[in-house]
Amino acid sequence: MFAKIAGLCRQYRELIAYLVFGVLTTAVNYLSYLLISPFFTYTGIPTVIAWFLSVVFAYLTNRRFVFQSKAKGRAVWSEAGSFFMARVMSGVMDVVIMAVFADWLGLNDRVVKLASNVLVVIFNYVASKLVVFRKK
Repeated sequence: MFAKIAGLCRQYRELIAYLVFGVLTTAVNYLSYLLISPFFTYTGIPTVIAWFLSVVFAYLTNRRFVFQSKAKGRAVWSEAGSFFMARVMSGVMDVVIMAVFADWLGLNDRVVKLASNVLVVIFNYVASKLVVFRKK
């Protein structure tokens, strides 16, 4: 039984690691938002600050622990640039979701932030897997 579980863990190592670090990245994003948002009237600025902090954390952990990138030198800058550009797209998605559902429709911003984070994590995995850290 243990050997079967170990085999599955090896087979799905990347996905498991992404889920673990995705949860941690979401925690960085959500907790940053919770700490910053009381100081602002609208959700835009705290969402962007939380996004930035979580993207830095996500890049460092995804590069090393999830996709085990071997890029060096200039390739690291290209990889980081691709990563941040993909995350800008999901960051815009997050800001729009927060603006529409929390600011305009008046739904609870903490609940909307959690729902938005689920969509963002899915988008980010696909973008990272297919574009940023693809095996060449």
